[in-house]
Amino acid sequence: MHELSIATAIVERAGELARADGTDAVSKVTVRVGELAGVVPDALDFAFEVARDGTSLAGARLVVEQIPAQAWCGACAEEFAVGLPPFFWCPRCEKPSSDLRSGRELEIAGIEPAPAQ
Repeated sequence: MHELSIATAIVERAGELARADGTDAVSKVTVRVGELAGVVPDALDFAFEVARDGTSLAGARLVVEQIPAQAWCGACAEEFAVGLPPFFWCPRCEKPSSDLRSGRELEIAGIEPAPAQ
């Protein structure tokens, strides 16, 4: 389950971001996960619960924003859903496209500090 290594990296990076902002604890981490990133959101959520134990994110929850895969057709200026498996054929002009606009994201979108106690 590669989601555990991803969750561990998220916990480490979110902790670094929190410390850079002068925060000791984090209550929420929001991540953007693209449809084609190869990450199972439920598995990532479970792995995050394991990875956060004993860290400054011990009480944090993970919010996963799922990003759909979208491609762009330069021939007719159409943006379209790629779908699964990825087919890069424009539904409007039926020409192939190699311009993937979204769907491979795997990034921290934000962290929320825990309330001061």
